[in-house]
Amino acid sequence: MIAVVAAVALGLHWAAGTSNEVSLERQTRMTRLALTSATDRLAYEQQSVAAWNQLSGELARPHLDETWIDAEIGQWLHEMFSHDLTFILDADGRLIYAYASGRPNASKSFRSAQADLRPMIDAVRGISKNGTIPRRSSKVETTALTRPETIYEGFVTEVDGRPAAASAMLISSQPAPVGKPEPILVSVRFLDGAYLQQIAAWAMIDGLRFSMEPKAHRGETMVAFSDKLGEKIGYFFWKPELPGTQIEKVLAPIAAFVILIMVGMMGLLARSLWRSGRQLSTAIVDLRASEAQAQHLAFHDVLTGLPNRAMFHDRLEQALARARRGHPCAILALDLDRFKQVNDTLGHAAGDTLIREFAQRLAEIVRTTDTVARIGGDEFSVLLCDSNRRKDIEQLCDRVLATVREPFDLLGSKVFVGVSIGVVLVPEAGTDRGDLIRKADIALYRAKSEGRDRYRIFTPLMDETVKLRSEIEEELRHAIITGGELEVYYQPEVEAGTQRIVGMEALLRWNHPVRGVIPPDQFIPIAEETGLIVQLGEWVLSVACRMAQAWPDIFVAVNLSAVQFRSADLATRIIDIARAEGCDPARIELEITEGVLLDEDHIARGILQTLREAGFRIALDDFGTGYSSLSYLRQFKVDKIKIDRSFIQNLGHDHEAAAIVTSVVTLGHAMGLTVTAEGVESRNQMQLLHAAGCNELQGYLFSRALPAAAIVEILAGRQRLHDVA
Repeated sequence: MIAVVAAVALGLHWAAGTSNEVSLERQTRMTRLALTSATDRLAYEQQSVAAWNQLSGELARPHLDETWIDAEIGQWLHEMFSHDLTFILDADGRLIYAYASGRPNASKSFRSAQADLRPMIDAVRGISKNGTIPRRSSKVETTALTRPETIYEGFVTEVDGRPAAASAMLISSQPAPVGKPEPILVSVRFLDGAYLQQIAAWAMIDGLRFSMEPKAHRGETMVAFSDKLGEKIGYFFWKPELPGTQIEKVLAPIAAFVILIMVGMMGLLARSLWRSGRQLSTAIVDLRASEAQAQHLAFHDVLTGLPNRAMFHDRLEQALARARRGHPCAILALDLDRFKQVNDTLGHAAGDTLIREFAQRLAEIVRTTDTVARIGGDEFSVLLCDSNRRKDIEQLCDRVLATVREPFDLLGSKVFVGVSIGVVLVPEAGTDRGDLIRKADIALYRAKSEGRDRYRIFTPLMDETVKLRSEIEEELRHAIITGGELEVYYQPEVEAGTQRIVGMEALLRWNHPVRGVIPPDQFIPIAEETGLIVQLGEWVLSVACRMAQAWPDIFVAVNLSAVQFRSADLATRIIDIARAEGCDPARIELEITEGVLLDEDHIARGILQTLREAGFRIALDDFGTGYSSLSYLRQFKVDKIKIDRSFIQNLGHDHEAAAIVTSVVTLGHAMGLTVTAEGVESRNQMQLLHAAGCNELQGYLFSRALPAAAIVEILAGRQRLHDVA
């Protein structure tokens, strides 16, 4: 009875709180939407005059007709759309006309607001002159509110000490005059006056007000508002509508009355049972509860309440028996992506919550006749009974992927994960339980290897691929033992200004006697999965140390795998190898990817610090492709960043790529780092990178990866660098 009462009370309180939260979230969203869309409305209203050919004609006259401008522009925008400030500037930003709060000749108002409006005006002026956007200005875009040829910029910012929506738009005519600079129309509407009340009425928000201080009155909620540069403008307050509280006030007395009746009835029943057979009833209840609990624990997962591996295998055997009689089924093997990262960053409590919520979402998608089981950790299996349509199975997989992509609320944090799914169809893939589970795992592995967050249906070719990987693993072990098939190639890194060779990147090549040259992207992942990468990495480092001794005045770069960082003694082994080869650590550059920092940050920090103290240089490879490059640059000390080739390929064709490269170079130099660009393949790219300030360049424009003998010829001057490119 206590449990029932507590459940009713907590349920009512939870429902009321949830209703309040949903309502408050809606009101907050509507308030933000109304405030942030103010600039788009301004632009829409501005366009009615900015695209007016007659206005362009009037501004082109030697003497401005201020009476006409007052009536048709300033007064019209003020009375029709309630614009508080209206300014017209020439192409150089000088004031032509000012109208403020219903009065013309308001140049003093422009002087007060000029500093706050300057970034927006400069953005529009920059685009109108040379098509580029000044720094510290957001990108100018056209929207559905403006014509495609309209150029404008809008901010929600602080103007003359007051929150305001502001928009600047080029005054253009059709057709646009060739070579003639276009004037600029600037409109401002303050957000703390009558306009704020209009927003409150539109969004149905009670008591909306603005304040510079975060001090809410009783019963108010607030939302902080910032401009595009992230600087706070102020705070908007309102009295939230809380339907849950109202419902709670109505239902609480009713629930209390019902509970009192139930308590009375339970009291009478308990009294009767107590008299009739207290000891016998207690024994029976205890025995049945124990049996039910034991039965449940034997076949269910404790954390999620789902069937466990034992029950799944039992139901699978039943389904396979039906499949042999012509009733097909399907097995899904699921594995959460990025689950380890959630556990490491938020703790095991968050990981358990994630498992429970994922299990609940999964159970809501499948049919009641299907079985969802937790096999262990973040591994789940689904048995789809009587499923003979491939299309239905694919649609179910799509629904699972879609529901997992929705954020999980874990201990107050929004977490995004994915799921990889392997599917095996029965009886197409056979009817043996062990073989089917193996094939489902093979399909799951294929989904993970192709990028995760996807599903793959088992095909016989996948089985052949697994066997091929096993063969390559064995042959790689043999190649490591014999050493004759493996060779280290070197790709030069040159100085950006002089194209003088300053270093070499050591790259492993495998010349298989039967299969021919096996690309690194085929055997390196296998080496990482099997742990062979540790032996390969140390062998390549030994060879690189010997070559660094033979090639004076240049460094040799060696790539380190994230797998190697799982060993706490990695730094000691690297130092011992360099010492055994008699190599100065300063001649060796160790390249790591951001994955090392993300996956093993608690270990990697100490390893990298030890290596840098020993004299080795550390380079962060593929910079810009990870999730947290900037934050990790602050935490981990490196000497160099290498811009990923994906950004270099688009130089000269993509303005965003050029902006990214410039930003990375500026960031690197500000932190005292050397900046290297990878994948340079054309002289135009080389020139753009040199102009951007890159220190070093690497790519096919200078040379592909070459064996040591060819490098010796180049360094000796017997062969030119570009001849081998």
